Amino acid sequence: MSNTVQPRTLSGFMELLPDRQLQFEAMAEVLRKVYSSYGFYPLDTPVLEAAEVLLAKGGGETEKQIYRFTKGDADLAMRFDLTVPLAKYVALNYGSLAFPFRRYQIGKVYRGERAQRGRYREFYQADIDIIGDGELDIINEAEIPAIIYDSFTRLGLKRFKIRVNNRKLLSGFFNMLDSGLEAQDIMRVIDKLDKIGIDKVRAELAEMGMTGEAVDMVAGFVGRQGATGEILKGLEDYRGRDELFDRGLDELGAVVRYLGDFGVPEENFGVDLTIARGLDYYTGTVYETTMLDHPEIGSVCSGGRYDDLAGFYTNKKLPGVGISIGLTRLFYVLDEMNYISQDRAPSSVDVLVLPMGDDLSAPVSFARVMREKGLKAQIYYETKKFKAKMAYADRIKAPFAAIFGEDEIAAGKVSIKNMATGEQETVDYDRAAELLLERAGRTRGESIIEEKHE
Repeated sequence: MSNTVQPRTLSGFMELLPDRQLQFEAMAEVLRKVYSSYGFYPLDTPVLEAAEVLLAKGGGETEKQIYRFTKGDADLAMRFDLTVPLAKYVALNYGSLAFPFRRYQIGKVYRGERAQRGRYREFYQADIDIIGDGELDIINEAEIPAIIYDSFTRLGLKRFKIRVNNRKLLSGFFNMLDSGLEAQDIMRVIDKLDKIGIDKVRAELAEMGMTGEAVDMVAGFVGRQGATGEILKGLEDYRGRDELFDRGLDELGAVVRYLGDFGVPEENFGVDLTIARGLDYYTGTVYETTMLDHPEIGSVCSGGRYDDLAGFYTNKKLPGVGISIGLTRLFYVLDEMNYISQDRAPSSVDVLVLPMGDDLSAPVSFARVMREKGLKAQIYYETKKFKAKMAYADRIKAPFAAIFGEDEIAAGKVSIKNMATGEQETVDYDRAAELLLERAGRTRGESIIEEKHE
């Protein structure tokens, strides 16, 4: 009787075949390069934390979804996002950091929620945050859309919109209504508008005790459409009625004003007064990014300004602004929409070195030289027939094969075969390096994403 255990992957956890993993890594590398280009430091926080540290701001749905267990006397929890560990990190290392502190982190987080299409229990987030010491200038909030724009365009996407609002603006408007409801409670309902529609939002607000007139005013306010300039001009009609509203309008105007300088085109940006972000810790500018041809998938990048995220760990005021891209979910939805090109799947190698005889000195030396020049070179050591070796090169999508037969070794040369075209030429090592470096330079700049739209 066999004792073999049936291999399986847990529901809600993603495992990819080698080709797909290379594509995922290519997306992550684009984000690393963009984030680094804006001066963000890489950071890696532990997956495991003391439960009391991770759940300092816990409760509600967070505590229900968290993976928590004991090991000996230790009460441990797995991180459910990258923002709370950042708050702990900054509070812990305050004296050693330069402020504003800019960090990016691409790492796995864990949530014990029901697994469904595009929703995972283990998934990668790609976050950036800018943390200030005591205060943080509004220009930081204006820079965030530029980073979102650069990230998505370098991934190969064009048809997306960065939607921006300001929670001070919303809170100030709700204060004007004098409905007796807390602004935060109203915003949690408004935040569901894309998912449940305006009629259900109206019904929920009415159930909370809001009058029909107030419900109409809220629906009219958040439903404003038009160009960014028109919306801002219309909001000026409310100026002078609430101090918080005025501050929010000033901040939103400042963010919009700098967009041209940051190079964000008008077609990729817009003010949307329905953007509220359900999390209470957001206090100013908030962002959501949607794909114009696929609004049904919701936001693929979101975040905002906060003023007291580290308040559970320190008495110091450490305001910040940040965004998060759900990288695993983004990869899933792009793949489902056939945006991820199979033709541009990257390879783990630039050249596969194929010794055709027993003498390995020349192939080993060649591979070493190629690696010194910055190329990825693998040697196929198995003593199989030429057809099998070429089949392996095709399987791993090697763009080139470097063939070392007896004649090549005797002449101090190598035959370079282009696997895409079938062309082959026998050249010396320096010429081989030129060919391979030129090809690698072209393919490494290609995006794996080919956007399709009607």
